[in-house]
Amino acid sequence: MHTQVIHHENSESLVRKIFTDPTSQGFTRWVMLINFWIFISCLSLAGETVEPYATVHAQLFNYVEYAAVLFFTVDYLGNLYFAKDRVKYFFSFWGLVDLISILPTYLMVMNLTALQGSKVFRVLRVVRVLRVLKMARIALQQLEQKVEASNPILTNLKIYFIALFSVVMISSTLMYYVEGDLYSAEAITLGQAKLDAQIKETPLPADAAPEAAKFMPVDPVSGNPIPEDKRFFTSIPAAMWWCMTTLTTTGYGDMFPLTFGGRLIAAVTMLMGLVLFGILLNIVGKTIMVLLFGEQLTEDNTSPATRETILRLMVSRKWISEHRAYELELMSEDDIKSRTKEI
Repeated sequence: MHTQVIHHENSESLVRKIFTDPTSQGFTRWVMLINFWIFISCLSLAGETVEPYATVHAQLFNYVEYAAVLFFTVDYLGNLYFAKDRVKYFFSFWGLVDLISILPTYLMVMNLTALQGSKVFRVLRVVRVLRVLKMARIALQQLEQKVEASNPILTNLKIYFIALFSVVMISSTLMYYVEGDLYSAEAITLGQAKLDAQIKETPLPADAAPEAAKFMPVDPVSGNPIPEDKRFFTSIPAAMWWCMTTLTTTGYGDMFPLTFGGRLIAAVTMLMGLVLFGILLNIVGKTIMVLLFGEQLTEDNTSPATRETILRLMVSRKWISEHRAYELELMSEDDIKSRTKEI
């Protein structure tokens, strides 16, 4: 019985490290696995908007989504279970991001009647792209825990490309669903059917132009029509080209939004491009200083170690147990000083 208890405690300690200790090997491998599925699920989300692949490989896209959500669910439950304050984590920004990464898929699988044929169902599909923020959460978590890196420049580049990938995915997806959705195949079919029914009830004048019998999508805010030669955002991959040219501030001009919502997204994307450009310049500048002038990668005036860092080091060297480290973390500084004097 005692052996079983020890085995259970060791197993729980191992699982705890996977979700709470960025210095452990298990944590690193789990992060790599989660990042892999985030990347695959984002590519799958983009592929779902490209015809005829969306129709031909619909089942494959579903399998990828279910597999990714399975890993995201385990990750969310693990973070929730091992959180110091579970209620605080549940309502925190990153806790909501983790929940959003799995909730839309479960709601769609449940096939709720209230969601069918409504805008809520489409919004749930769009919200799935926010799971890309899990990459940013993991990167920030490693920085907050002050994980030592062998090469800070490579670490900064990694964070930069995570930020770039996140902005491209979110901006492209929003542009596709906000503007491109107005002239999607489904929207054109429904709009044409309504127009045909209206013409059947109220026939057009004999001298009406032929274009009058053809459905023309319009911006719901400004009411401006969107002609066929200006319907650029027909898929997420197509929007990605626009996003990359916008982020680099070059702007080829071959694709541009016409709607109010699309231009609002474009404005935010341009601002994010300036931010990313500034970050990249900082990284390139540091790299040049290191390669050409031999400056050190790390600063000598490092900040003092935190209590959490010290306790983690003591646990790794087996000076104290995990349970004892947890008790010390909850104690006040005065209690620790009084206990130290007694030793």
